[in-house]
Amino acid sequence: MAEKEKLRIDKYLWSIRLFKTRTLATEACDGGKVKWNENNVKPSKSVNIGEIYEVKTAARRWTVKVTGLLHNRVAHTEAIKFYEDLTPPEELERLQFQAASFHTGKRLSKQGRPTKKQRRDIEGFMDDDGAEEE
Repeated sequence: MAEKEKLRIDKYLWSIRLFKTRTLATEACDGGKVKWNENNVKPSKSVNIGEIYEVKTAARRWTVKVTGLLHNRVAHTEAIKFYEDLTPPEELERLQFQAASFHTGKRLSKQGRPTKKQRRDIEGFMDDDGAEEE
């Protein structure tokens, strides 16, 4: 059972859902995006309860405290029980500003190009206006 208590940092970050795949978590460790005590972490480093890690993902910077060891990927509602988010408030504010000003290119529901029926109504409306002026 002692072997079960050891958990690699890359597997931990994947299981708490900071990274979509374990490969991305490993690459982040190798790329210097995961730090512990301001030092880069190798993917094979063992995680211990109480340690605090700084993690930079594509979306944001995280400061997480390990509150439990999670060996398998679970639903987000379960995963959040195994870490404590200590991310500074100014980082969260920066994200909110960025999200508000960042346009994803996706159109909102019920907006955008008119449907066939709406287009016919518009064309009918435009044709009626032209007929009244003559």
